[in-house]
Amino acid sequence: MKSKLIYIAALLSMVLLTKSAIAGIDTLYAASLHCYGRFAFNGQSHLELISSASHTGFSFKGMECHVFAYISNAAEHNYLQYELDGAYQKRIRIDGNSKMPVVIVASTNRLHTVWLYKATEAYTGPVFIEKITGKKIYPLEKKNSSFIEFIGNSITCGAAADPSEFPCGTGMYHDQHNAYYAYGPRVARALNTGFMLSSVSGIGIYRNWNSDGPAMPQVYEKTDFLEKSERQWDFRKFNPDIVSIALGTNDFSSGDGKKERLSFDSAAFVSSYIKFVQLVKSKYAAAQIALLSSPMLNGDRMTQLQNCLTAVKQSIDSMNPSGKRVALFFFKPMQARGCSGHPNVEDHTILADELIPFFKKLL
Repeated sequence: MKSKLIYIAALLSMVLLTKSAIAGIDTLYAASLHCYGRFAFNGQSHLELISSASHTGFSFKGMECHVFAYISNAAEHNYLQYELDGAYQKRIRIDGNSKMPVVIVASTNRLHTVWLYKATEAYTGPVFIEKITGKKIYPLEKKNSSFIEFIGNSITCGAAADPSEFPCGTGMYHDQHNAYYAYGPRVARALNTGFMLSSVSGIGIYRNWNSDGPAMPQVYEKTDFLEKSERQWDFRKFNPDIVSIALGTNDFSSGDGKKERLSFDSAAFVSSYIKFVQLVKSKYAAAQIALLSSPMLNGDRMTQLQNCLTAVKQSIDSMNPSGKRVALFFFKPMQARGCSGHPNVEDHTILADELIPFFKKLL
């Protein structure tokens, strides 16, 4: 009889623990989070936010919750940013030697939603999420009917856009990153679509801003956009309705003026671009491909890029006569006001406002 009572008590205890875990009263471990963008889970099942604006969400009840986030290099730092109840809050610096959780404070004692974003791009290294603690923590999942992937360079990353904490010319390159306010996430929020940014600063189609490569075609299939990485991205994780490609600015670059730089090769550019679009189409057969020009180019270079993109469109369309026509969008030239000639946060608003009608029509 005694053993039977012990068994029943143990069984009841297991049921209560299970209910507690389901309710998420105390802790939400990273393995239960839903992530959007390039991400991975490490050997400890901690979420690894990799790409610009890669994001995850959760809800909690009460006045505050704690996010246990860290980076692997003790001598470095990185950034998260977040929105609370649909309103953007701020960037959060994650120092490599910090052991303290990020505290998110609300002004009212009720149910709240939080979306965490990686503010920086893949090359800065990942930001890891171990767990989130608070009251009644639940993971959030996006139910958007449409999804857009934005492929691009530093502009798409939101790099050098936000000098509000570190003035231009100070700090590290990623101290002015603000992926949340880049044009892609802005467009997605305006159109209520899901999104991911597949973007790398300085990258091009056949050459980069100051090197011959590896360019986007060589790194696109890698989870962290590193050519020698062994981690292959699983393209089955997302199925975008539209793939937006905004590359070319860096192919036209003159470099740093010190390293030898050949003149722009339009034939190499068009050939590499066609092959890259074919690669993208091999991953997402049903997606609408949209090619974007560069707001940073003007005059003859702007015209040449537009002509090249038109040639790419014509070639891809002729190869796929029964498929969706490639869409083209040409930005208006912009005098960028961010750091090192990049668009700042306000400039990204202008770019997004130009793009919203274009993407709305495609959707």
